Amino acid sequence: MSTESPAKPTDVDKALLGSATYRSLGEQKLSPKEERFEKGRRTVGLFLAPLLTVAFLVLPIDIPREQQVLAAVLLGVIALWISEAIPIPVGGLLGVAVAVFLGVAPVDDVLGPFGSSTIFTFIGAFILAQAMLKHGLARRFAFRILSLPGVGRSTTGVILAFGAITCMLSAFVSNTATVAMLLPTAIGILAVIAKLMQKQGDVEPDFDPQRLRVGAAIMLMLAYGASVGGLLTPVGSPPNLIGRGLIEEATGERISFAQWMAMAVPICLLMFVLLAFTLLRLNKPEIKRIDGVAQYVAEERERLGSLSRAEKNTLIAFGITVTLWILPGIVALVSGTDSSAYEFVSDRLDEGVVAVFGAALLFLLPTDWKEREFTLRWSDAAEIDWGTIILFGCGIIFGSLISETGLAETIGTSINDALGLSSIVPITIFAVILAIVVSETTSNTASAAVVVPIIIPVAMAAGINPFVPALAATFAASFGFMLPVSTPQNAIVYGSGVVKITTMIRSGITFDIAGAILIIILLPLMVSLLGLGG
Repeated sequence: MSTESPAKPTDVDKALLGSATYRSLGEQKLSPKEERFEKGRRTVGLFLAPLLTVAFLVLPIDIPREQQVLAAVLLGVIALWISEAIPIPVGGLLGVAVAVFLGVAPVDDVLGPFGSSTIFTFIGAFILAQAMLKHGLARRFAFRILSLPGVGRSTTGVILAFGAITCMLSAFVSNTATVAMLLPTAIGILAVIAKLMQKQGDVEPDFDPQRLRVGAAIMLMLAYGASVGGLLTPVGSPPNLIGRGLIEEATGERISFAQWMAMAVPICLLMFVLLAFTLLRLNKPEIKRIDGVAQYVAEERERLGSLSRAEKNTLIAFGITVTLWILPGIVALVSGTDSSAYEFVSDRLDEGVVAVFGAALLFLLPTDWKEREFTLRWSDAAEIDWGTIILFGCGIIFGSLISETGLAETIGTSINDALGLSSIVPITIFAVILAIVVSETTSNTASAAVVVPIIIPVAMAAGINPFVPALAATFAASFGFMLPVSTPQNAIVYGSGVVKITTMIRSGITFDIAGAILIIILLPLMVSLLGLGG
């Protein structure tokens, strides 16, 4: 007779709220086969990272020394990130330290990007998310989405509806802000689905809700969907404004707000279909039908009752933050991005400043004035995922160094010289591939700022109008989905703990390739139909 005690059922809420960018093997529930693979992957990374760095350092190549050293360090860091040999944020910090030790740039120049506005966006948005999760507001939002007609019947419907909401919001709100804003709702939706699976016996009692394929699909739809939606308008993503400005400077042709949208809408619609197909194929949800979800959602919404004071305060802080995030996009829509009104608003309502302002409100809005209790305590804020913030800070540092040392330009011009590009099709293909590759290790903004200025002279030297290749590079700069540091939104969803690095790489590279083909084929066609770039 067996004396084994039954497995203790997983506390889904606790498991999802206790997420982190990195979990050791002992903190995960792995099968023997998975454990062997993970141990092997991490062991290989420990030895491969220094080996790649040293090997590239001694290569006899004719480029400036600081560029060669930076490339060597970056290769080692990427090996550490992919293998997870050490915690991913620590891998980034180690690379930054080695770059300074080896004299790539002075320490103040290297560490300067840590003061980036994006870092403050992360901090503020994560604190807002913490309040939404702690007080149950994210759960309310999740149940509201699941109660929409036809949405809550299947996991596919949930993922598609959530992706559509993400795309539409990110057309006018920054991609980073959109993902940070919706992350708590995504976790709430996953918690509901995980509890239903647990209740219906679709999983083991002690299952790990952070390792569900449906969770990875939801989170990646959130991150990648924001990038797709960000292409819909000129203000949807910083690379759009950078690329549009550089194209106008080089060709004298201005792409209006309406022209941009007319060109982008068909491309983005097809991209969304492609994204949904890719994610659902590679991260096939464990269950298709969510039986009994309508009744379950109705019961839970009734049980939640009316909004508590803490929820109301969180909603006020969240509403003010979102309003201030959206305002520049509304002003751009009404008066154009060239107007003094847009310049005035966008300069002051920086998304990072708005995020920390909204977060600060949570410590000012009281829940019990007599006891001087406020919506959040500092102990709550201290629990946000600082690992993701450190990780992306390191990504910004490397992106800045790649640009400032001239490594990106060296890579671009060297490849172009080797390939001898002389017509519009190969130059456009080159532009798309280069923009995606660069954006894998730097932010999308840095990718556009580095690659578009490389592509324009390459096209002009070949006697070709740079409009299409430069625009293709601008669109492709919003790709780069393989690593957490590729985009802020990747880093945010990776910080949820639901998406493994290997899952992100597999899904990301597939969508990179599919998206690149789509841009190369459709963008020139749309430009031609609209009579642009003439």
